Amino acid sequence: MQVALMKIKNILVSQNAPAEFDKSPYADLTKKYSINIDFFKFFRMEGISSREFRESHISIPAHDAVVFSSKTTVDYFFSLVKELRLDLSEEMKYFCTTDQVAFYLQKYIQFRKRKIFYNKNNNPKGLFDLFLKNPEYNYLLPCGADSMGTQYVTFFQEHDIKYTQAVIFKTVPSDLKSSIDITKYDMIIFFSPSGISSLKINYPDFEQGEVAMGALGLAACKAVEEAGFTLHVAAGTPENPSLTTALDAFLKNNATRKR
Repeated sequence: MQVALMKIKNILVSQNAPAEFDKSPYADLTKKYSINIDFFKFFRMEGISSREFRESHISIPAHDAVVFSSKTTVDYFFSLVKELRLDLSEEMKYFCTTDQVAFYLQKYIQFRKRKIFYNKNNNPKGLFDLFLKNPEYNYLLPCGADSMGTQYVTFFQEHDIKYTQAVIFKTVPSDLKSSIDITKYDMIIFFSPSGISSLKINYPDFEQGEVAMGALGLAACKAVEEAGFTLHVAAGTPENPSLTTALDAFLKNNATRKR
């Protein structure tokens, strides 16, 4: 996967910069290898309109439970509920992937032990066990337009549990051409298939050439290769669980200078 002796000096990371960059592992890399790292979000998310949602013919009240995978999903879901002028039943149950997401729900509903369930094990099995304890529910899975077919869908299908996937937000490519000079960078890092899609939409004639590419997570890594690009750094693996550790290993051989 890695090629020898690339000249990496300028790296573009396709997400927003850390809140405290100077205290982040990225800052350590810039000092260690005398490189420049810029951040720019390649896409933004937009909630779909009530009209778009109605075209899906999905009835939210017809479900017994909602599964939330992130705080962002929570925000878009309740924004849509408000726009649709729905009154959710007091009996509706909420299943969350983490305790942070569960407690964030208090922004919209009263937290009750028998109403909100969350994964306490930091792995999918924790939530799967909760589903198995409540197999009679009809689950609603709010998601993005590019995140259909999750591991939860596979689980529900395998255990014959009723569910519906509901697209409640979509990704919109950012205007890269007016904001960054893509030719400046020796390496581009991606975090989702939407980032690769945005690159191709903004630069339909883009050729990788000697530009290194990295990605975090299986979906992003797969999207890079399916787009016809060579992937040089794969993060989110047992060997390199984080992006910065994967970059560190790559830059040892490929940075232009080391301090």
